[in-house]
Amino acid sequence: MSGFAPVNPKPFLQDLTGKDVVVRLKWGRTEYKGVLISVDSYMNLQLDNTVEFVDGEDKGTLGEIMIRCNNVLWVSAANADAKMED
Repeated sequence: MSGFAPVNPKPFLQDLTGKDVVVRLKWGRTEYKGVLISVDSYMNLQLDNTVEFVDGEDKGTLGEIMIRCNNVLWVSAANADAKMED
């Protein structure tokens, strides 16, 4: 059994607003790192200063993006010292 406890997503995401986050998509091995600007009632995400990573490789800066909730596998607070990889 995992050592992780379930987290209520709405307060979790609201607490991350204005902070650096990493968002992993369900499809492929794509991650986005940026500042979480807002979250709506459906849990769609708006990020700014976003950088795209595919298989841990920096694919470039995208700026401001929207990510539809059904595409998100997980969201985490970004660790400034962590490298984007599995």
